[in-house]
Amino acid sequence: MAVSSVRTRTTRLDLSTGAPRDRADALAVEEPLQLVVDGEELTVTMRTPGHDVELALGFLHAEGLLREAGDVVSMRHCAADGQPAAVSNLLRIGARPGSRLAGRRVARPFTTTSACGVCGSVSVEDVLDRVPAALHGDDVRVPVDVLAALPDALRAAQSAFERTGGLHAAGLFDAGGRLLCLREDVGRHNAVDKVVGWALRSGQLPLRGRVLVVSGRASFELVQKAAMAGVPVLAAVSAPSSLAVSLAREAGMTLLGFLRPPTANVYAGAARLGPPAGTGVGPHPAPVLT
Repeated sequence: MAVSSVRTRTTRLDLSTGAPRDRADALAVEEPLQLVVDGEELTVTMRTPGHDVELALGFLHAEGLLREAGDVVSMRHCAADGQPAAVSNLLRIGARPGSRLAGRRVARPFTTTSACGVCGSVSVEDVLDRVPAALHGDDVRVPVDVLAALPDALRAAQSAFERTGGLHAAGLFDAGGRLLCLREDVGRHNAVDKVVGWALRSGQLPLRGRVLVVSGRASFELVQKAAMAGVPVLAAVSAPSSLAVSLAREAGMTLLGFLRPPTANVYAGAARLGPPAGTGVGPHPAPVLT
């Protein structure tokens, strides 16, 4: 079983008096994951163990190497360095013959970290070429009071964050504020990849009518991954970057930043935001996790 946090000893220092106090603390786990496709290494990424198959599927989809889950015929952890296979940091992937993954052509091997996302993408135009055409036509409307409830709903479902305070989260919601999938990781890009991989694995792409909420800032890479998955609304609790805003506008995505009720900034696609629903949605919509 994957472990997302470990216990350690630390010293709590009172900065007003200089008095130290020993105490136990929980740390988010960060370990490498090596992806090997048809016997050849594709990438090594730093991640929090857990949902590794989803992470791999989401990463490969964002890089344009997967069109559907069927492009992968096998995926399994392999024992290495004395580890049980179930918790191995090596994931072997078999590609369907004739698929883009099987005939992959990349300019260089991927080298990724827990803070890396766009390693295989060449340009904004390259990303836009891969965005589902349905994204522009997705006319979902999300009431603003539903949006206001989403940060609390995300935090309420973050079990590992409660222990460590050191993990990012990505949560997928429907337009009524129901939590469909939540994933945590030391890397915010990994958390999004895990959500997209979950959707790909369960046959739900493109993610029409869905809202993706991320716990950190909205970078270009996160907009890239969300747009390619067909997500019409992306909301971040922190700031977007200039390139993220440009890509969201070009792709036809609704992008919000600084989602910190009672306010939020809308950078693109305001037409998808509706008036309060008046349905009594509480601050913690009941999660439906898979």
